[in-house]
Amino acid sequence: MHSSLNRAQAVFGFFTTVAFFVAALAALSVLLHPADDVTSSVELKNVQVIKGRPHYYSTKKEEYARIQFDLDADLSPLFNWNTKQLFVYVLASYPSSSSKGNATVNSESIIWDTIIPAPESPYSLASLRERFFPASTKSSVSSNRNKASSKNRKPSTKNNRPGVLRLRNQKPKYQITDITGKMAERGNATLIVGWNVQPWVGALWWSPGTGAVPRTTGQAGRSKAFDFPALKGSNRPDAAKEHKVQES
Repeated sequence: MHSSLNRAQAVFGFFTTVAFFVAALAALSVLLHPADDVTSSVELKNVQVIKGRPHYYSTKKEEYARIQFDLDADLSPLFNWNTKQLFVYVLASYPSSSSKGNATVNSESIIWDTIIPAPESPYSLASLRERFFPASTKSSVSSNRNKASSKNRKPSTKNNRPGVLRLRNQKPKYQITDITGKMAERGNATLIVGWNVQPWVGALWWSPGTGAVPRTTGQAGRSKAFDFPALKGSNRPDAAKEHKVQES
């Protein structure tokens, strides 16, 4: 006869084995859900180079860039039964100050990002509680509304589909700085749209063009090349106070 401890260990071992295989099947099942219709585009609207303290913890003044942009993206094909949330970002890529000779090294800085959670499943704990115990959930409705109103607004979507973004003249969350403290009059910069699919189980999936594996298919938006303007407020006669991209 086996003791109670041996039986508990056997049951726990069987449970973990089954859970592992179910998680592995769930992670591999996303291969049956290709995301071929992903589209995104980004366009520069305004860029300024200012000298000051870009962050409240900065100890000295330096040049930093503020970039506004338009973003259109349909990332809804990236959501499936194994998607927990989607991390979307826009980064600025520009030649680094360490570039030497013909070798061009690009610096990349994220200027805006957001997290888009997956739609709540009808079989989630919250949905089942609301379905079978509606009386207990009514008392928490008012508190949930207050919490929702205090949170930052998420990007607008179309047809209530997650991952459909349409932003106009979006201000950056983060300013661009460089280790040299100089940002003015740098050329050949571009804006790039990227994303990271964070599943419930399995590997993280990255947008194409990042070099990371595994990565999704689809179109990662990239803007036309632009130059950073001269420092705002400069006394040079040819210095532009603000650089705007004219729509064609």
